[in-house]
Amino acid sequence: MSDEILLEVKNLKKYYLLRQGFFGHADVKAVDDVSFTIRRGETLGLVGESGCGKTTLGRTVLRLIEPTGGQIIYDGTDITRGDMRPWRRKMQIVFQDPYASLDPRKTVSDIIGEALDIYGLTSGRAERKEKILSLMKLVGLSDYFYNRYPHEFSGGQRQRIGLARALAADPEFIVCDEPVSALDVSIQAQVINMLEDLQRERGLTYLFIAHDLSVVKHISDRIAVLYLGHVVELAESAELYRNPVHPYTQMLLSAIPIADPDRSAARKRVIVQGDIPSPINPPSGCPFRTRCPYADGKCAEAFPAAEEVGPGHFSACLRNKEVAGQLIRSRREESA
Repeated sequence: MSDEILLEVKNLKKYYLLRQGFFGHADVKAVDDVSFTIRRGETLGLVGESGCGKTTLGRTVLRLIEPTGGQIIYDGTDITRGDMRPWRRKMQIVFQDPYASLDPRKTVSDIIGEALDIYGLTSGRAERKEKILSLMKLVGLSDYFYNRYPHEFSGGQRQRIGLARALAADPEFIVCDEPVSALDVSIQAQVINMLEDLQRERGLTYLFIAHDLSVVKHISDRIAVLYLGHVVELAESAELYRNPVHPYTQMLLSAIPIADPDRSAARKRVIVQGDIPSPINPPSGCPFRTRCPYADGKCAEAFPAAEEVGPGHFSACLRNKEVAGQLIRSRREESA
């Protein structure tokens, strides 16, 4: 991983217009003023509850969904507006659902070979077949599957086909949109290890979207925590798990099961009441305040700016010091 910034997102917004009755309307703020960078060769994990805007953010970065506002800067070029065709080959996506993301009328060779045809990456049928077989081997698929259809494969195999399709264009950056959430745990490990191997071999850069924090910890260099369209905490992976500062991050980490029953019984859990608010009518100020055990009147006044609480560790909370102090006291009580 280098220090070169490959992708920079500045104040990105994606609002959907929702009609209410004949004349009324409201904005659904799926992504609201999000900023982050991803270095070349890095994996940035993006986590949060269902409905917080993770998938919308990933697709907006690729302009599969057009942004409402903000900037997307790729390799030093602003790609927020204008023709995306010069960038499509460099920026690919692996979709969440391996059962819905593949055309059931096409064979594996047609699905993987589509990018080769679009970008003119092969000069003839023999070279095309050789390239497709090479990509299939790369993701662990046998030549036997060359003329098979998607319904003949398991979920893990279909996700490998989707990854081979993304790799066919020889991209630099891939959005992995919950690529293992629909798979069995044993298959998840295989796909994660394959993604890591491909990253080392090809120098790939990932935006890895997931709701399973244990999976994100394994693959990510840094992690951004998303809540109701806002990034509320961003830090190096090990730092985030060791010292979560934002109350929402503490809640997510507290929900991870521990295999050791003694440690699990001694751990003090962070219990948060209620459900995630509607993005149609979000709370004023901090969006997490309606579920936060530390919230007071000031939290309703304005969205808190991200504060650097440690080297490269940012948290958007007015009570950062108090929350961090409570975490230290809880750990002392657990170890006592």
